[in-house]
Amino acid sequence: MKTDTLFYRLFKNAPELALQLADFNYADMQKYRFSSEEIKQTAFRLDGILTPPQENTDLPIIFVEVQFQKDQDFYSRFFCEIFFYLHQNKPTHPWQALIIYPSRKTETKKTQHYAELLQTNRIKRIYLDDLADRAYSSEKIGLQLIQLIVTEENQTLNKAQNILQQIKTYPDQHASAHWLEWVETILVYKLPKLSRQEIQEMLGYNDIELKQTQFYQDVFSEGLQEGELKGKLKGKLEGKLEGKLEGESTIILRILKRRLGPLNEQTILAIQTLNNQQLEALSDNLLDFSSKNDLDNWLKQNQ
Repeated sequence: MKTDTLFYRLFKNAPELALQLADFNYADMQKYRFSSEEIKQTAFRLDGILTPPQENTDLPIIFVEVQFQKDQDFYSRFFCEIFFYLHQNKPTHPWQALIIYPSRKTETKKTQHYAELLQTNRIKRIYLDDLADRAYSSEKIGLQLIQLIVTEENQTLNKAQNILQQIKTYPDQHASAHWLEWVETILVYKLPKLSRQEIQEMLGYNDIELKQTQFYQDVFSEGLQEGELKGKLKGKLEGKLEGKLEGESTIILRILKRRLGPLNEQTILAIQTLNNQQLEALSDNLLDFSSKNDLDNWLKQNQ
């Protein structure tokens, strides 16, 4: 499982979770934006940057790194990336760094050149195994999802079912559907041998909960008939996207136009010529696109 990718997707979707995880109690947490940035004229790339509202210069830029592999050169690389970024961009905000490890065993011992820096308040290190038994309230479902990511496989379904019971009590159906999608996404990553249908059956999904998912709502809002939509939706959730390629690309194009605005003819043609496997991969990623550049980059990499 590509755990770091799952964390970055989660933080991009809900940036405030990284701040909550680190106990950074800043104002306007909901206004932070999570992105990945390449540092010009170097081989460095910062995988995660939490950027505060531009007008609030007291809030820090936060550099986020999820480090699940042991790397003896991690700190030298990470701090080089940070200081190159500060040199090139000269931000008016202060800065902090958040490093997320699965456990202390993953952290490198080569810290002699950075020991003083690591002891300051600028650097926050989180060890996820310390959070395994911590109890979070139902208001912090996002942090429970982070626990779910690192839960032992034999406990994963029980943990997921417990989270779902809390989600069902949410009065806000939009929020409920949002977290429901994330529970399923995490389980697909963690339990790759199970199909989406098997996961749904184990969790006790029903048609009402399926209709709350973002995929269903986006397509239904474009005016498709409910009978046709139900078949396409279940096919999507089972990873079996049924029907003709033309119909599937039409649905995907409708969602993309709704999220990103009008698409140019070249992009539309590129999507219409994708095969069934490529359309399925695109459908799994389209809700992560925040701009047309994201879509264009995906098409270049996957065509």
